[in-house]
Amino acid sequence: MARYMEALTVERGGFLIKVPESWWEFDVRPESRDDSIRRMVTERVRQRPELAQYRDTYIAFLRKAAADAWKSGALYCGCMAESFGGDTPITGSVTVSLVGGRTRDGEPLSTDPAAMAGTLAAKEAKKEGDAWRKVTTVDIPGVGQAARTYGIEDIAVPDDSLNRTVRAVLMQTFIPVPGQAGKVALVAGSSQVLDLADSFFDIFDAITSTFRFTG
Repeated sequence: MARYMEALTVERGGFLIKVPESWWEFDVRPESRDDSIRRMVTERVRQRPELAQYRDTYIAFLRKAAADAWKSGALYCGCMAESFGGDTPITGSVTVSLVGGRTRDGEPLSTDPAAMAGTLAAKEAKKEGDAWRKVTTVDIPGVGQAARTYGIEDIAVPDDSLNRTVRAVLMQTFIPVPGQAGKVALVAGSSQVLDLADSFFDIFDAITSTFRFTG
């Protein structure tokens, strides 16, 4: 998967981030995302006919990623969906969202990385195959310290009446927004390809390390 690390710079209002050049950015707006995703996949299959057998899988994955990103307030969403010769495609996504919170008294929550890390819950696997989560702080070059969680997690399916979950590789990095009390830029990377967890952690860390504020 190393070939994916040739970078493409994506710039939005207030930030930029570099993603692998083969990843796709797509429209997450409900009124237009389905057509946008269908056109993207059709174009990719035209360029790579060997991917045709995975067309429906790609579309379903990207639609779900776009819907989840929209609900989370994403400002950017990009995905990879590639075949490396195996039985199933390798998929992953990265989103950037602006999020914030307040205390019961209405005060902005602290965005101090150490304080945030102290409030994020770690989780140990009780047996092999269980979900787990680690909590740490990292240094983003040119930005500073940020709280981070990473692990294999059971993520709730949005708006699901049966309360189902999806197990995924997940890394979330909470980067304080300068001059905005209680606000953080949340860079989240996820993939359902659990066997490649360590590789995806490396990729998500590399992408997150390129994040910069531009405002």
